[in-house]
Amino acid sequence: MRDIKEYNPITVFIYYMAVVVVSMFTMNPFLHIISFIGGLVQFLILPAKGKLRTHIWYFVLGLILALVRPLFSHNGATVLFIINDNPITKEAFIFGLNSAIMVVGVLYLFRIFSEIMTSDRLLYIFGRISPKTALILSMGLRYIPMLRNQRKITADAQTAIGINKDDNVIDRIRGGLNVFSATVSWGLENGIVTADSMAARGYGEGKRSFYYDIRFKSRDAIVVSVTFLCLIPIVAALALDSFDTVFYPLFTIAEIDALALTGYISYGILVLIPIILKLLEKLRWKYLMSKI
Repeated sequence: MRDIKEYNPITVFIYYMAVVVVSMFTMNPFLHIISFIGGLVQFLILPAKGKLRTHIWYFVLGLILALVRPLFSHNGATVLFIINDNPITKEAFIFGLNSAIMVVGVLYLFRIFSEIMTSDRLLYIFGRISPKTALILSMGLRYIPMLRNQRKITADAQTAIGINKDDNVIDRIRGGLNVFSATVSWGLENGIVTADSMAARGYGEGKRSFYYDIRFKSRDAIVVSVTFLCLIPIVAALALDSFDTVFYPLFTIAEIDALALTGYISYGILVLIPIILKLLEKLRWKYLMSKI
């Protein structure tokens, strides 16, 4: 077995869409907690940059989402306390906390997805279905790091020649606007050059050909099959209201029966697939090293 990022892009796309869709279109707290834990653990083992900053931003966002709901929505029958004649209810607090866990968990999953699914892998998926959409998506993803890098180059250059000053807030705002204007101008000019270059190479003339050194292997079929097998009890539990959750006027959640338990276990396995693959790869590597 290999790491999930080494699998076919179609396999990765199907897997993460399955995990995210289940979390986004349900309100069951247990599913959201499983999704959050799985997304967090997957992100922790992912070799990505800026992890601490990401954790801080997601924590702040989750805290805001958890507090906004009970402060501005006063539905619910169980009053915890009153602030300025506004009742803070248990049901609104649980709803806000549940929403925060769901959003942050989905953001972790999307962050992992963006790290794995590079522009060329997205182009592989959508290239034959909609070549123009795939091209726009690929170019858009490409321009994000380019603009970020160009902004830093422009800011450093203007600081070196004394244009940007940090004497006061007005100077910092003026310097930021200068950098922004120069970066946008560079981006527009680069876009025109790219369009002319594509036209000169005959883009859009005749039928396009494709070449990808990516194959759908047996390991991909196994992961896709396991993904759909895990979805069967989850979809069945959703269809039969085994995951049913009501927040207002009283917070109630469906009793955990055999179908619901199977659905929770299946979703847990689904979320843990990349982690299981990572562990199997490490065990395989240690086994091969022991044979040397």
